[in-house]
Amino acid sequence: MGKSLVVVESPAKAKTINKILGKDFIVKSCMGHVRDLPPKELGVDVEHDFKPRYVTIRGKGKVLSELRKAAQEAEAVYLATDPDREGEAIAWHVAHAIDLKEDEVRRILFNEITPKAVREAIVQSGRLDMKKVNAQQARRVLDRLVGYEISPLLWKVIHSGLSAGRVQSVALRQICERDLEIAAFRPEEYWSIEARCRTVAQEVFTARLLQHRGEKLEIANQEKAERIVGELRQQRFVVAEVKQRDQLRHPSPPFITSTLQQECARRLRFSVKRTMTVAQQLYEGVEIEGETRGLITYMRTDSVRVAAEAVAEVREQIVQLYGTDYLPETPNAYKTKRGAQDAHEAIRPTYADLHPAKVKDLLTTDQARVYEIIWKRFVASQMKPQILSLTTVDISAGEYLLRANGSATKFPGFALLYTESKEEKEEGDEEEESRTLPASLAKDQELEVQELHPEQHFTKPPARYTEASLVKELEAKGIGRPSTYAQIITTLQDREYVERVERNLIATERGHTVNKFLVETFPHIFDVKFTAQMEDELDRIEEGDDHWIETVRQFYSSWSSSLQDANARRRELKQALQEESSVVCEECGRHMVVKWGRNGRFLACPGYPQCKNTKPLAEEQAQPPTDAICEVCNSPMVVKSGRYGRFLACSSYPQCKNVKPLPLGVSCPECGVGELVEKQSRKGKVFYGCNRYPTCKFASWDKPVGQPCPHCEAPIVFEKNSRSSPPALYCRSCHTQLEAPAALAVDADSGG
Repeated sequence: MGKSLVVVESPAKAKTINKILGKDFIVKSCMGHVRDLPPKELGVDVEHDFKPRYVTIRGKGKVLSELRKAAQEAEAVYLATDPDREGEAIAWHVAHAIDLKEDEVRRILFNEITPKAVREAIVQSGRLDMKKVNAQQARRVLDRLVGYEISPLLWKVIHSGLSAGRVQSVALRQICERDLEIAAFRPEEYWSIEARCRTVAQEVFTARLLQHRGEKLEIANQEKAERIVGELRQQRFVVAEVKQRDQLRHPSPPFITSTLQQECARRLRFSVKRTMTVAQQLYEGVEIEGETRGLITYMRTDSVRVAAEAVAEVREQIVQLYGTDYLPETPNAYKTKRGAQDAHEAIRPTYADLHPAKVKDLLTTDQARVYEIIWKRFVASQMKPQILSLTTVDISAGEYLLRANGSATKFPGFALLYTESKEEKEEGDEEEESRTLPASLAKDQELEVQELHPEQHFTKPPARYTEASLVKELEAKGIGRPSTYAQIITTLQDREYVERVERNLIATERGHTVNKFLVETFPHIFDVKFTAQMEDELDRIEEGDDHWIETVRQFYSSWSSSLQDANARRRELKQALQEESSVVCEECGRHMVVKWGRNGRFLACPGYPQCKNTKPLAEEQAQPPTDAICEVCNSPMVVKSGRYGRFLACSSYPQCKNVKPLPLGVSCPECGVGELVEKQSRKGKVFYGCNRYPTCKFASWDKPVGQPCPHCEAPIVFEKNSRSSPPALYCRSCHTQLEAPAALAVDADSGG
């Protein structure tokens, strides 16, 4: 009897499955996608039902030849690509590329790479799911139409090399709009008042002023705060009410793709791409005790569903590790959110008894950390709730009411093992009270006031998106699917539309320009609701409710006329993006305009092609001497510009070639020892960092200014420049917007 052929995507997955199936099977990898639309042409026949033309991906010819030969010699051919739309499409392409007939293809699906799951999949093999294939085909055609028909317009209007993406551009819009919201934000002052109280038993606690005459109290300025403090000093502080209650905190469900990405970003500081790479490794298999085993279930899922046998296994582990006190009478059940595909289980360990401590030394550091989080989250999801004892104390002071909140853990429950990390405190949120209050507090008890403390605050802008919060936003708005989040964020950064700065995602000037053009020119297709609706349409194709060709036709017809109109007006659109500068062309006397090129913005004469004068936007100035003295030859040093930005160079060049970073004359606020210098990123953007790098890793895109904040006395403030508003100073510590000196506006206008 001949051997059977099993085809998977990756060599690692092939190795694991080969060890499971043994000598009667040959397991080979197709190395991912084998066919795609041609790279240098549209490859979609718009006039004939959007028929795609697929070609073999460059470099895959040898792989396909080996698979074709193996298939001809095999008794049966099993396609074991990933159990999602993309995996189904890969299997379909492999079948076509190696000339398999439909009745020769056996499709196998498994949610975890374990001996039991793989062998059961072989027994239960079926046919290719053409509904999934068509849903993925529709997505690919839609993305190609947007990319290949709108991107050339970007080249003509802005500059060559830019690209538009159906989903990525909507994610870019989210980031750009958040950036603009933050730039437009103006902080508002408010005050809070806290009272430090002492009981008869000499126990001290703090209460916050809450109401006046039964209404919520808002204190807008220092004058009002001081007046209220004065009135409070004249009052008797008496306990008006003490409330106590228990509160249950239930565990979080096991991970889905988005929540795993968010948790790894918050807890481990992993990028979304890094998280998915590590999860893929854990899914495909790791060698443990001489056996290659898949450690987690499939990591691209939007379902919190868990197999009954896995629940039974984890309940046994809870009893063994923590006792029956932590095991609920019936398994905890979680509801998958509406609109989810629910095709696979939640992300969980394949073996609940494989404790992270057992495998830590057999995994890489990243693998061990991600596996531990997945294991703990899954086990905790089937444990009893945490019980908190909450205490609320209301204190009357004349017409004023103060409140103190306290909490204590009555039963740890699932929190004994795992608690979900939270997003960093949202801008403007108040710190939650979490403290133990004196047990002796009782109604009508009089309190001694030791101190009344008024404190100034300022409202804060919304937080910038991090990778974690962007994934959360995309999921909430139905943009993209579990398999696409990592690619969306990676693509935006690769195209230099977005930069990751101190974990925050910030749109670059190029990103803002592209977003503005796309949203103004094609408001329909780069709309959040429309994009979410398209995702629903793809789901309907997979379910068999819609036909993929008709879905693509409706989508294309919704914006093809806008594209024709934009192409007809591209000269007008290009001029609309250009800004006239104050710089006069020395060759023809016209005011030069700001244009876009492959390397960013530059100044060009509007008289082109008669006048072809161009120059850098930040034109190199004269090289005045500075206060710095060259330590090599004692000559004055001057400011020069090079391919890596501005720097200090010896004025005696070429006799002396000493250079060093351009200092700002500001001490590093982080280490207190180094000095801040001007640097340039590999993408050409100026930033500021400590000259003691890598010992000190302080860095900032905004220019530090050596003056203290008048509100919180932080040692330095930062200069924020925007094309849409004059330069301004702000404090990172208290988020106060400060009035900028007039000199900043002069420097900005002159390009300095």
